[in-house]
Amino acid sequence: MILTVTPNAALDLTYWVDRLLPRATNRVRRAAERAGGKGVNVSRILHGLGQPTLVTGLAGGPSGAALRRDLAAAGLAERLLPIAADTRRTVAVVDTEAGDATTLLEPGPVVRPEEWHQLLAHVDGLLPDATAVVLSGSLPQGVPEDSYAGLIRLAHSHGVPAVLDTAGPALLAAIEAGPALVKPNAEELAAATGLVDPVAAAGALRSAGAGAVVASLGAEGLIALTPQGSWRAEPPARISGNPTGAGDAAVAALTLGLVADAPWPERLAEAVALSAAAVAAPLAGDFDPDVHRALRGRVGVRPLWSA
Repeated sequence: MILTVTPNAALDLTYWVDRLLPRATNRVRRAAERAGGKGVNVSRILHGLGQPTLVTGLAGGPSGAALRRDLAAAGLAERLLPIAADTRRTVAVVDTEAGDATTLLEPGPVVRPEEWHQLLAHVDGLLPDATAVVLSGSLPQGVPEDSYAGLIRLAHSHGVPAVLDTAGPALLAAIEAGPALVKPNAEELAAATGLVDPVAAAGALRSAGAGAVVASLGAEGLIALTPQGSWRAEPPARISGNPTGAGDAAVAALTLGLVADAPWPERLAEAVALSAAAVAAPLAGDFDPDVHRALRGRVGVRPLWSA
């Protein structure tokens, strides 16, 4: 079972418009609401692949109740802890003409110290049954910046590899705890390290303590710096759609590869194919099976420093 921890879970709202016009009235053609947050999206992808997974994290208030109802309706196993404050909402506006999305993120609830300590004890009790733990998303307000580091050390104590997907101070504070894998995007890499070159920035995170660094470059694919080598993986074609959950799909694929101890080129090819298939799906946490199958054997993976 792959455990996903989403401390700052969300109720995701997605709106589709023909064309997003700034500073103007935009008519919504379609709307959807579902349980979200990066770790929840990872579990949803894993569930769609037929892999056992368990969602945990924090959820509270009316939004948290709606989130839990949606997970139950989707058949996703969850052990979310209740908190006093209301779970945040996020809004993704999909520009159908451009094939892209604009995302609005609420900061999230203020979590009390005792609620965070309860989550640590809760995760400690779930880790013995986990083959890997995915720690995803921002930290909620009221939680120390080094909170992911504590969760990584907890995973180490159970011999469970930790996959980290976060940004900013939370990322920097967690690296020294030694996650098995971190998956930032190019912008997050630059912000965390001050280095514009993603290869140099990924190398800096590895030097700081990350076991492997896989950086997503959007439509250009992924780069990976690992103990076994360094690679670049590129999709055969650009896929238009909703990119909101593409990074979460990549994390799901990379975590499955970690658990299976698959060769890195295979992990990266699957991560690119699955993330592209997620772009082709309408909602974060879903993927298009036909696109996934079509791309799996066509992703180009080469050593990073090849001629």
